[in-house]
Amino acid sequence: MSTFDAFVLTKSEDGEQSLDWTAFDEADLMEGDVTVDVSHTTMNYKDALALTGSSPVVRRWPMIPGIDFAGTVASSDHAGFSAGDAVVLNGWGVGETHLGGYAQKARVPGDWLIALPEAFTASQAMAIGTAGYTAALCVLALDRHGIAPGDGPILVTGATGGVGSVAVALLASAGYEVLASTGKADEHDYLRELGASEIIDREELSGPARPLAKERWAGAVDAVGSHTLANVLAGTRYGGTVAACGLAGGMDLPSSVAPFILRGVTLAGVDSVMAPLEARRDAYDLLARDLDSSALDRITETRPLSDAPGIAEQVLAGKVRGRIVFELA
Repeated sequence: MSTFDAFVLTKSEDGEQSLDWTAFDEADLMEGDVTVDVSHTTMNYKDALALTGSSPVVRRWPMIPGIDFAGTVASSDHAGFSAGDAVVLNGWGVGETHLGGYAQKARVPGDWLIALPEAFTASQAMAIGTAGYTAALCVLALDRHGIAPGDGPILVTGATGGVGSVAVALLASAGYEVLASTGKADEHDYLRELGASEIIDREELSGPARPLAKERWAGAVDAVGSHTLANVLAGTRYGGTVAACGLAGGMDLPSSVAPFILRGVTLAGVDSVMAPLEARRDAYDLLARDLDSSALDRITETRPLSDAPGIAEQVLAGKVRGRIVFELA
């Protein structure tokens, strides 16, 4: 066995968390039947929480953070993968309970991996990452509940973030009218370039919600939660659907039953961490079909992994737009 470089999170007896770029022994990787040489990873909101210790995301110590990675199979005892295969991983508790992707190597169960879609490079797969793949799951949820482009506009909250940026681009490409909510006045042009037809100031959605408001959108993709989600539900048209996937604004939902029992609104919860392989493949098929590569390039910035701790602070402060890709090779 050999060593490789990795970010390692540790916690002292008094609960203080520390993060170090250090040599890690391959023998200390966790159980799994596929070992991957990691070439790219990324920064998601959950990664930022883990790196900063702002939320108890990490539940195993020490931990290599990073809930996503892409790379090449180094060795495999799994029937579905062989050495040299290009693979992608999103979620499954990696970076939380299983050693993650902020390292040059990772070992995981092969059932957690998917083959890198032919439409994407490893870098592009990480530009998508859990955020973009979650956005695709949200769009699929709207479609599954019968929300079509002709039914009316779709609202996307947190629109300059990773989930929001990809959701705006996907929905616009599929022919939906997209309303994008943001508090960043200097990002309106960015959102219009991605396909948003109207920008809504997030302050309109951040205060206490009325049980029902004017019917404004046929559906929504919400990554914010709390008062924002409550206001989104209140403004959803009769029979509409809201796909909820995030909690950047809080875990609470100070709403009422009114949208559900008076307008027949559906609140569709979207989980990306434990989603089955079929759902993952459907999401990547949608991304391959509808996500314009030029749009992906516009929302992506490539940085060295050494920048991750500082970027995590910026993500939590709402100062990062789109997607960040880290190169390890």
